[in-house]
Amino acid sequence: MHNLEPFYNWRDYYIAENDPKSPFFEREYSEFTFSDRIYDHYIHPQWDDIDSPTLYLKILYTDYIKGFSIIELIGEWNDAVYNDVMTLKRDIIDHLQEENISQFILIGENILNIHTSDDCYYEEWYEDIQHQNGWICLLNFREHILKEMDDIGLNCFLHYPAHLQEFYWRKYKPLELFNIISKELNNKESVDFQEYTLIN
Repeated sequence: MHNLEPFYNWRDYYIAENDPKSPFFEREYSEFTFSDRIYDHYIHPQWDDIDSPTLYLKILYTDYIKGFSIIELIGEWNDAVYNDVMTLKRDIIDHLQEENISQFILIGENILNIHTSDDCYYEEWYEDIQHQNGWICLLNFREHILKEMDDIGLNCFLHYPAHLQEFYWRKYKPLELFNIISKELNNKESVDFQEYTLIN
């Protein structure tokens, strides 16, 4: 697990620790010291600690004009024991919402498991962004995680279309990924993936 780095090919477009509006502004990282762990597994030091023992993240890109943020996650999402959604909402999402971010893409291919509780923080998050036509889209989450979310009704607040759960998002630039997801969720038109420029 320590070899799993956050996606770094967008760092020419955005770096959270260089962004004065980011909750991680001026955070410093080590390339060599591994201190954070998920249970007994060390993780790469580029991931950001959000005061959860099992869930870490990286803000890959934020656009304050268009009002969206792309966040990559790693670990175990545990609402039952650690109330991870509360920590995520209060410490990260609320901060971004104060900067008029209302559209969120959460990338979950490195989320291994989820333990759900109630839906109150998801509902709060959803209601907070509705007046801005906001949304929360999950990308590349595992089938058993989405099933557990379905079981407690989180599909009322989160979008996770089946065809976007095995989606090779890394070949797109961040704004192009946002445009693809936005068109999908708003049902404005069918998406022609050939119109988008790939990262070399």
